Amino acid sequence: MIASMAVQRLPGCLIVTGLPGAGKSTVTRLVAGALPRAARVDGDDLNEMILSGRVWALGEPADEAARQVELCIRNLCALAGNFADAGFTPVIDWVVPSREKLNLFIGLLAPRPVLFIVLAPRLDVCRERNATRDPDQRINDDYFASTSPPSASSLADELSRDLGDVGWWFDTSTLTPEQSAELIVREAGRRSLVV
Repeated sequence: MIASMAVQRLPGCLIVTGLPGAGKSTVTRLVAGALPRAARVDGDDLNEMILSGRVWALGEPADEAARQVELCIRNLCALAGNFADAGFTPVIDWVVPSREKLNLFIGLLAPRPVLFIVLAPRLDVCRERNATRDPDQRINDDYFASTSPPSASSLADELSRDLGDVGWWFDTSTLTPEQSAELIVREAGRRSLVV
């Protein structure tokens, strides 16, 4: 539980992204739970609603994977917008790999403000966290091998190159999920607004 503090509603829609193992799911649950009125909107949960014909974001056929990624973003934004309009802070948990995808979020969430946080622990920390997940929640070890595209290191490079100047890049390597969430609740309103 996050230490008690005077918590206000965050001014907009909060998007938390990062590599697999960065802590998005745990931290977004804690952040949403700490705010007075908040809803956590998880892209993985929305994707699991597709029971027949689902294609993983990096799966084949590539055109269908891209179509389903865009569908997920549209669904995330529709839900987040509905929650925001009803007075809840939406906390979106999803991998946003590029400025193009972030721009899609911003356009679909407009005119609501967008707060953008990249959880950016060291790659070895992501690997370690991934290894401690339930087996059915783990990302394949090949994903973290720099020689096996697409790899976590190549995704980290792409994120940094394309989005390195946007929002709040937050190194959580040495923090607990509770500490990370507490800092987000306290600082996101002033550090992560996308202008």
